[in-house]
Amino acid sequence: MCEQQNIIIPDQETLQIDQAVATLRKAIYNCTESIARPEPGLYTFSQPLMAADPLRWLARQNLFPRVFWMNRERNFTIAGIGCADRIELDEPGPNRESFERLVSTLAAKDPSTRSARYLGGFRFNNQEKQDGTWEGFPSFCFVLPLVQLTLEENVFQLTCHLRIENGEDIADKRAQLLDTLDHLDTAENSEDDQLPEMMQITCIPDRELWTDCCRQALELFESGAMEKIMLARRTFLEFSTGFSPMLYLLHYPYPKNSTYRFYFEPEKNRAFISFTPERLYRRNGPVILTEALAGTCMKESIKGSDDLASEMLLNSEKDIREHGFVKDTIYRELQPVSSSVEMEEKLRVLQLNRLAHLYTRCTATLKPEYCSDSTVLSLLHPTPAVGGVPREEALQHIMHLEPFCRGWYAAPVGWISRDSAEFCVGIRSALVNSGNTNLYSGAGLVKGSDPDLEWEEVEQKIGDIMAITSHTA
Repeated sequence: MCEQQNIIIPDQETLQIDQAVATLRKAIYNCTESIARPEPGLYTFSQPLMAADPLRWLARQNLFPRVFWMNRERNFTIAGIGCADRIELDEPGPNRESFERLVSTLAAKDPSTRSARYLGGFRFNNQEKQDGTWEGFPSFCFVLPLVQLTLEENVFQLTCHLRIENGEDIADKRAQLLDTLDHLDTAENSEDDQLPEMMQITCIPDRELWTDCCRQALELFESGAMEKIMLARRTFLEFSTGFSPMLYLLHYPYPKNSTYRFYFEPEKNRAFISFTPERLYRRNGPVILTEALAGTCMKESIKGSDDLASEMLLNSEKDIREHGFVKDTIYRELQPVSSSVEMEEKLRVLQLNRLAHLYTRCTATLKPEYCSDSTVLSLLHPTPAVGGVPREEALQHIMHLEPFCRGWYAAPVGWISRDSAEFCVGIRSALVNSGNTNLYSGAGLVKGSDPDLEWEEVEQKIGDIMAITSHTA
């Protein structure tokens, strides 16, 4: 249907992708041809599909940006190409200003955008000095795809967005959209390329500098200046030739892992990818679902089962203390802006392929005056799991101790609409630029942490992505 004009596409039965494209093309032309003076706003055309693979569909397309989102439960996926609308900012300043700018810009758009989902992300710390590594990833960038394939609650749809601004010629915008449909690759199957040979691995910081940074953090704990901090490492991979970043998604070897999949490729062969287990929050109206996720057991080091990993975490004073910092901070931050906050008492264990984490779920209902994603983002980011305690001091120490720029790593990434949103924390991630890949992972330090064990934890956290290089060899 054409959402703003409420025009029904003739065939609402589920179709194959090539049939859906033809049906959408006809509906778009008929709808826009009958509009002499279009109202500014968003026109949305959707066609139900037979079962399709959104990721493989996306990999076959050659229009940028390309974006991909799959939630941790794997019941909601968006694969999008092109840009019907974009909201972005590339100015240094407090994170809070970035969050407010995004939300206010979205709120100022006409009512036709109410249910539209924009996909993108933020910088971890917009006051951090940026470098060329993160070129193309500004303070924040969110796009509404021109064409997207979605899977939501077992329903597949192919959707087109036609955004008309004041003074724009609807015929020109229609021609752009129809041209995109004409060039879609609707093949059912395709062969996957392989990653090329990896030539070199460089750790930044190296092990000696990492140990020194950890010792400086431990001294902060002893002095009482800090209670917890997460320090990260950049692992630089050089390959023999260039390749598409999409190969990391296509070859991820653990499809049943309880992780989000986030992919943002603003231009060809340059992308940020995250296989993160950590939800920042999900919002539906005034109700938000968030969680504390901190405390890690490395299964390889204990040579044990999931049950043993759970037992060790649930009996680890250090991990429970680290988790408590995150849990207590979330509860404390949400109290003033919520009419109710329900934090689980019982600790859970989230099982991944190589790791297990302690986590606790939290549900809150926002007061009407605070029912805004800018409020929630400002309160929850960065969580102690990726920043530290106290928060502002941790941000300053991270900039001082880490010899690289975090960019979008460990920042909120996901999707947002006016009525709902979901953000995960962009950890376990990769920044790909043609033949080079930067992997990012970190470890939470508290009093009593061992730098050598934290180094091993960082290694394990990039293990799933590193496995892709051997998986495709």
